Order: sequence, then C-alpha cells, then structure tokens
Amino acid sequence: MIYFLNTIVFNPKKYYFCIGFSFGKLRGGKGCNEIWKLFIIKNIGGFIMLKNRSLIDPSDFTREEFREIFDLGHQIIANPEKYSKSCEGKILATLFYEPSTRTRLSFETAMLRLGGQVIGFSEAASSSTAKGESIADTLRTVECYADIAAMRHPKEGAPRLASHYIHMPLINAGDGGHQHPTQTLTDILTIERLRGNVENKTYGFCGDLKFGRTVHSLVKFLSNYEGVRFIFISPEELRVPEYIREEVVRKKGIPFEEVDQMEPYMNQLDFLYMTRVQRERFFNEEDYIRLKDRFILDKEKMSYARPDTYILHPLPRVNEISTEVDDDPRAQYFQQAKNGMYVRMALILKLLGIY
Repeated sequence: MIYFLNTIVFNPKKYYFCIGFSFGKLRGGKGCNEIWKLFIIKNIGGFIMLKNRSLIDPSDFTREEFREIFDLGHQIIANPEKYSKSCEGKILATLFYEPSTRTRLSFETAMLRLGGQVIGFSEAASSSTAKGESIADTLRTVECYADIAAMRHPKEGAPRLASHYIHMPLINAGDGGHQHPTQTLTDILTIERLRGNVENKTYGFCGDLKFGRTVHSLVKFLSNYEGVRFIFISPEELRVPEYIREEVVRKKGIPFEEVDQMEPYMNQLDFLYMTRVQRERFFNEEDYIRLKDRFILDKEKMSYARPDTYILHPLPRVNEISTEVDDDPRAQYFQQAKNGMYVRMALILKLLGIY
C-alpha cells in the first residue's frame, strides 16, 4: 500500500488543518485507485497552532491554547538560556498610546531576552497620531517593519479595530477600562507557580473593580474553571461592571459576593488581588479623592489572612498596599511582575510560530 500526501489546507477561522491523502495499490504501472480521506487535526507534532494569531481578549484562545502558553512559560523559567536566541532576526513593535512602565518594559525585555529587537513609541505624542494619522495607517506602516506588535490604547476596542487592518500578530497590552489579557496570563502563571493550579479556590478582588481592566480580564478567564469563587470588595461606586457580573459570573453559575469590607473575608481567600483607584479613569476629582483611600492593606489587615493567602497586584501601586507588607512572604506582586516577562516571552514565541 502506498500513501500520497495530496494537500494541506489551514482554516484560520476554525484553527484546524485538513490533510487530504490518497492511497491505493500500484498495478502494472497503471497508477493507483484514489480514495480520499480527510483528517482534521488540532495540532501538529503536539503543538497547537497559534502562529499569526492575535490576542485581544481572553476569549480569543481556548483553554488548551492557553495551556500551551503557560507550559512554555514554566519551561522558560526553568531554562531561560535555552530560548535566548529563539527570536534572532525578529522585531517586536511596542505601540503605547498610554503611559506604561511594567507592561511596556516587560514586552521589550521579553523580546530582547529571546534575542530579538524592539521598535516603537511610549506615548501618542511621540507618534504620527499627534499629526492626525489614523490607527489603521499607523498599524499598516508598522507592519512593514515588524513581525509582531503589542498595543496599548486608552480607548476600549482600539486594539480589536487595529487587528482588522494587519496580518501580523497583535497583542492587546490594555485598552481603556476594558481588557488586559497579558496581565491575566501573568496572574495565572503566578497562581500556578504558587498553588499548582487555579481550580477550587476563592479569589478576592479589592479596590477599583469598575475601571480595573486587569480585574475584568482575570475574572473572565477564571470563570472557565471549576470550583472558583469570587469575593468582590469595593465601595458601591466602584463595583464590578454589570456585564461582568451578569454575563460572565452569574451566567456561568459561579458563586460570588459583593462586600464593602476587607477584614471579615480575609481568612476565606486563597488569593487577594489588590488594585489601585485609578485617577485617570475619573471625570470628577472629588470622587477620586473621596474613594482613593477606602481600602488600604496593611500589617493589621494581613493578620486576618491565612498563612497561605497570597497577595497579588498588577501594579503600579499608589498607597493601597502599605510598604510594610512588602516583606511578608505572602506578598507576591513583585515576583508576579517578573513572571509577566516570562509569560510574554512564551506568548511571543507561540504567536511567531517558533515553539
């Protein structure tokens, strides 16, 4: 029996490969009788194909696809030198229309540690946007120079819109108060390294849950796992948006509570995710001043927490976590920031199709 590989077709909408084979017996040099078989496979060589995909929202990838990224992230942490030349000849563009320290530097360091190079801008004023150029034109131009891009924008939905105009992979590095998927990858990798997995745990979210895009992304992601429970700790004015509460949490039957005190719930938490009250999201300065000091985590409040309750924070911190908490081994927010570099290294490698 002789097999002939006839065609390979990739369907970018459904993310599978269709491989057509014909087979038959050669008889007296007359060729073979062809019978077509269609094989649908989700991965090649054990790797789910993420090459040339964009990550704009946590719902863009499946759990299995994210698993590939997390597993690679753990492997990079274990042996970073192995990946130090993986992106030689590749260029990452960082397009930041809004200020950033950790996210931008994390992306840039990730690419540099992979052996690649970085171009880009750190504020809208230093780009041609200041001259009136559209996002579409900027992205089309950048695609002429780069292989992959990370974009942050103050307007919700801007990265999604931009992704329609280009063919290279685009990563949403935060859009307004909407989503921040790579921070979610950072959070999940950190949770796994601290507690092994994300299932069957109680997560507390404290502070600005209304405008906190990191909270929105993480809640959406965790909602896909079994045994999770949420405690939302915030003043009424900064409660989690209705679309997250109703369309994500309640729709999936996840138990949750909305409370306005921290101390009574500390001993129930596996993780406490602190956030700052974001001045830049407020239209009224008086409201910001009134709410910014409402929840401050200090040593006294930490005394209510269990020995295995870990504290996470997407940073930057203002004053919502007292510096006296930094030396507590349960405070993991700086290690969390470092994990962000590793998981972005994994994401870049996957979207470029290198691993």
